[in-house]
Amino acid sequence: MVGIIFDMDGVVYRGNEPIEGAKEVIEFLKKRSIPFIFLTNNSTRDPAMYREKLLLMGIDVPEDTIVTSGVATRLYMKKHLKPGKIFVIGGEGLHREMKRLGWGTVGLDDARNGMWREIKYVVVGLDPELTYEKLKYGTLAIRNGAKFIGTNPDTTYPAEEGLYPGAGAIIAALKASTEVEPLIIGKPNEPAYEVAKEKLGPVDEIWMVGDRLDTDIVFAKRFGMKAIMVLTGVSSLKDIEKSEVKPDLVLPSIKELKNHISTVLGDENER
Repeated sequence: MVGIIFDMDGVVYRGNEPIEGAKEVIEFLKKRSIPFIFLTNNSTRDPAMYREKLLLMGIDVPEDTIVTSGVATRLYMKKHLKPGKIFVIGGEGLHREMKRLGWGTVGLDDARNGMWREIKYVVVGLDPELTYEKLKYGTLAIRNGAKFIGTNPDTTYPAEEGLYPGAGAIIAALKASTEVEPLIIGKPNEPAYEVAKEKLGPVDEIWMVGDRLDTDIVFAKRFGMKAIMVLTGVSSLKDIEKSEVKPDLVLPSIKELKNHISTVLGDENER
């Protein structure tokens, strides 16, 4: 049996605009009982918030099929690290995940009052409300010995107007100010793969459908998945030509995936 992992930004939608054919592909998979999950490096929302976003586009999926880099970060920290105060630079989704951890978070007001010295973890994702002050206290805490954790390495993400700065751009600023290399959780790294594989359940083969060579396709190649790239997001055909990492299949968009699934799995799924 094949299981499919979908990236979200640039694959299922751009910003708040759904990509043509996405809803039909998901309905097709549900009817065929082909297991799938969504795995996004964007931590600004949590699974409940992403489910609501998808519902507005007519895509109805269970909350537990959605994995964010924030979810993967929480699960990794719970499994591998000791409890300690967390300073979050990120969106609402990442704040929610870190609060679910139950270790306690240090907000800006607390940091201003000197509590930045008690911070054990600085967790950084995409933050639409980034300020110099957040970078300042993140820098102070990391230089004071706090562990530096990044949710994902994406330097940009696709939106309606084009490419916006991503979490990787914020992480790069802190790397420059601290001279510390962060632990990165999301695609193309192993913590994200561990969570995704567990969510998919027992499958014989995994297909990764993404729009970025440096995260989605590298991720697929690193962990033995079939790498399917769509051209509705970040990376282009020119990027593929210049890259050492090559996808196994390139499609104009998610819309064409339905025919590919029918061709490859048709006989198997009719039985």
